[in-house]
Amino acid sequence: MTRDQLLERIKTLAILHGEFTLRSGKKSKYYVDKYRFETQPDVLAALGKLFATHVTPEIDRIAGPELGAVCLAAATSIEANKPFIMVRKAAKEYGTTKRVEGVLNPGEKVLMVEDILTTGGAVLEAAKSLTDAGANIVKIVGVIDRLEGARENIERAGFKMDALFTIADLGIAQSP
Repeated sequence: MTRDQLLERIKTLAILHGEFTLRSGKKSKYYVDKYRFETQPDVLAALGKLFATHVTPEIDRIAGPELGAVCLAAATSIEANKPFIMVRKAAKEYGTTKRVEGVLNPGEKVLMVEDILTTGGAVLEAAKSLTDAGANIVKIVGVIDRLEGARENIERAGFKMDALFTIADLGIAQSP
């Protein structure tokens, strides 16, 4: 699937119009329903290939915050032949009580993948969990940047950020 075909698939599957409240609390007249595109095998495979282009030889692991980015991390892991880890929103209260699932050794270099970046709040919480566990985050890459402050917040926190697409690529004009 080409980049343009992938973009069209995401637009067709996931752009919803109406009144929505985002995780950040902001109101929006559109919503990108990540689960509508992340659950499609052709889209997931194509995203894994695009994310894998960000995997440099220094990367030891791919990380994906729960829930939406776990399948993205798995697809990237398969494409790049690198192991992945999952970052829980909160430590589980049973078993190992971990917040980071999978094998992560202190000092390892990690590429974080994320689905939708609005303000970057969720991915920054996951990044803190990873750095607290000893990871060195090389870059955070999202599927779609809504162009609502994520880049500024992520870079202000000291991380490099990139996105496969922006909301403008999907043909949606930003609200003033």
